[in-house]
Amino acid sequence: MDCNCSNLQLIPPSPSNNYKLLFQSLSQIPIHHYALATAFALICFLYNFLEIHFLQDLFTAFSGSAVDFTYNSSSQIYDAVVSKCRILQGRYSVTPWLSSPHLQTVFLNFFGNPPIFKYKRQLFNTPDGGTIALDWLTYSDVCGSTFHVNDDVTKDGSTPIVVVIPGLTSDSSSPYLKHLAYHTAKRGWKVVISNHRGLGGVSITSDCFYNAGWTEDARTVVNYVHKKNPEAPLFLIGTSIGANVLVKYLGEDGENIPVAGAVAICSPWDLLIGDRFITRKRVQKFYDKALAVGLQGYAKLHQPLFARLANWEGIEKSLSIRDFDNHATRIVGNYETVDTYYRRCSSSIYVQSVLIPLLCISALDDPLCTREAIPWDECRANKNVVLATVKHGGHLAFFEGITASRLWWVGAANEFLDVLLSSPFKHVQKKISTPNKLLDSSIDQGPYLNITEDGMVAASNNEPTTDDAEEIHVRQDTHHVGRDRVPVKKKQNELVTNTGSGGSSCNAQTASAHNPVPLDVLTPLKRYVGQLSRQNRLSIWLLVYIAITTSWPLVGSALSLVFGKRLRR
Repeated sequence: MDCNCSNLQLIPPSPSNNYKLLFQSLSQIPIHHYALATAFALICFLYNFLEIHFLQDLFTAFSGSAVDFTYNSSSQIYDAVVSKCRILQGRYSVTPWLSSPHLQTVFLNFFGNPPIFKYKRQLFNTPDGGTIALDWLTYSDVCGSTFHVNDDVTKDGSTPIVVVIPGLTSDSSSPYLKHLAYHTAKRGWKVVISNHRGLGGVSITSDCFYNAGWTEDARTVVNYVHKKNPEAPLFLIGTSIGANVLVKYLGEDGENIPVAGAVAICSPWDLLIGDRFITRKRVQKFYDKALAVGLQGYAKLHQPLFARLANWEGIEKSLSIRDFDNHATRIVGNYETVDTYYRRCSSSIYVQSVLIPLLCISALDDPLCTREAIPWDECRANKNVVLATVKHGGHLAFFEGITASRLWWVGAANEFLDVLLSSPFKHVQKKISTPNKLLDSSIDQGPYLNITEDGMVAASNNEPTTDDAEEIHVRQDTHHVGRDRVPVKKKQNELVTNTGSGGSSCNAQTASAHNPVPLDVLTPLKRYVGQLSRQNRLSIWLLVYIAITTSWPLVGSALSLVFGKRLRR
């Protein structure tokens, strides 16, 4: 028996037999278990990929999160205005079934639950020949009226007016702008949405295109509305790229602006940081591609102009915002590189120069405008700026309520402006006289082409006019840094509404085609020296004496050396 046992050998199982046993065991598991496991894995993936925070909200009983404020310790705007705003001092609770910044952002753009109403449209012509669609909404309109062109809406006593600057490729039909316009008009205020050039169903009638730093249209519209309603308090609200334009405009013009207060919603702040952020993760790349498609659609609406002024082949092949900016925005705006365009048009560097009450609202989970670009220190250093950040909200969404019928930031912005209106801290434009001109020569006389840091060129004429043109041109000449002026053929510029416009070039390359005018530089310099000498002759002669006495040792040595050699010869 021992012999038989010794003859038994253990046969190791083959790998193929092991796999067969494994497959047989797996086949015994019901198929619905596999479906449940797959669904669970997919849910976990989407929960992290879409940054869903439903469970966190559930654990806190959907109580929401408080608003965090960044402001100067001696800010009167916060103490007297923001601290009295019930919405800002409360908590923001996200709509439970939209507990994700991506779900909120996508839902806003494709659905949005916008209110139904009709605007009153006004076609506004800029001095360079461009056309802007101004869509007005009043309290009577939200009660139900028909869409029609009417100039009377621009004149209405002392009713507060809110001018809205839309975001990238957005116009007055965008859901979030409809939410804003409806609820603002319902408070008894007037709202005018200043659509970007080429948007809102209006053709581009000049060679000027809007970009992230193009502030001339905002400045022109604000001055026009203020002139039509000199007694009405004027406020500004900018959204996304429009917020960037808003902050840059406020920083450029300082106190010399007819705006009582402003609100910036979801500003990108630093375009260079935003460009790096939107290509960092896969989910951000979806937004990058979607926005690039929107920009391509905008370019196709105005293909003849883009084909003439930009690289049309590159525009058609653009796969990102940066590609489009490289083939279109950079060329039309006359920037050396895309990064140059981003640096010059970023609003973060203008925050320190804002001199009117400004409320900035941003979501820390914004999938397009990263929190990394927020100028925290600049906002804290400026007494006129209050930064309100919310933990969740997405990009321009901030849905609240079980039915997602309201946008939190709309109510917060309106309440801030309402409290500011009744406070003594709203900004009042100071009467500033025409700047003194030291060089009173032909080089200081209009007309000119104003070439701005934005890369855009607009005609300027300092001749007396009966409309806004003179005021706007003076402001352009005095409040822009790094602006050169090139004399061109005289042309009178006018602000006209609801009329046709002539096409005037706004492109630097087009401007260079004009015949050059010789510049007399010596004459104004001589005149300047003459003015100085007449003002203080004693100081001039004293400076001459000091110059001779201090330089004589060197000059005397040089003269003795030269004439000494000649005498020896």
